[in-house]
Amino acid sequence: MHLADALDAREGMTCVVGAGGKKTTMYALASRLDRAVVTASVQIPIPSLEDNVETVVVTDDPLGALEEATPDDFPLGLVPGQADDVRYHGYENEHLDTLADVHNGPVVVKADGARMRDFKAPSDREPQIPKTTDTVLPIASAHVVGEPLDENLVHRPERVAEIAGIDVGETITTETVAAVLASATGGLKRVPEGTTAIPVVNKVDDAELEEVGRKIASEVLERAGDRVAKVVLARMNQEDAVVDVVE
Repeated sequence: MHLADALDAREGMTCVVGAGGKKTTMYALASRLDRAVVTASVQIPIPSLEDNVETVVVTDDPLGALEEATPDDFPLGLVPGQADDVRYHGYENEHLDTLADVHNGPVVVKADGARMRDFKAPSDREPQIPKTTDTVLPIASAHVVGEPLDENLVHRPERVAEIAGIDVGETITTETVAAVLASATGGLKRVPEGTTAIPVVNKVDDAELEEVGRKIASEVLERAGDRVAKVVLARMNQEDAVVDVVE
């Protein structure tokens, strides 16, 4: 299955949250879509953006930049300015709502941060999801299962522990990952009413990890009820990025 179809991201605005391949997912989508805009509602690393889109425009007028863009400029990165030497700022949600409304193509948004970890739970300020978002993709890596719940692989392990009902330092299980992905204070936090949420288990690189991913997906579907209709198992760094869609 085409990645954009599996993730319901072929059109409209898609926000990517979580950890364990968030930026890889954004750029995998952008490279497979026509006229994709890549942007952020939070800070986004400069090198990753510049290395994975055709053109980056730093502007307080994203609509003007979009109007001036040529077909060769896509995937197009739009950001409002630099936060420091390694990160761009993100736009306010209202600007992204307007951008998605006028753009004749998909908009892919980085909507939280994870400090290069493979698993996370959001802070009080996260995620920053615009109200007209069509799809939210909460991401976690299959690699964390069997590892200790600590800061080596997890961003904010104490919040993960609270959601999953375990202690920091305990072994991460499939149930731990599923509990966070399916939680209204975790992967589904601030998902607007009427917006599609599709959890993604990434880094499903072999048969053993595929089994791990299926267990996570099954638990997510049971916990989330009608808030989640499917879970995508993926390996976003591969051309055949979709491993399976679990419904």
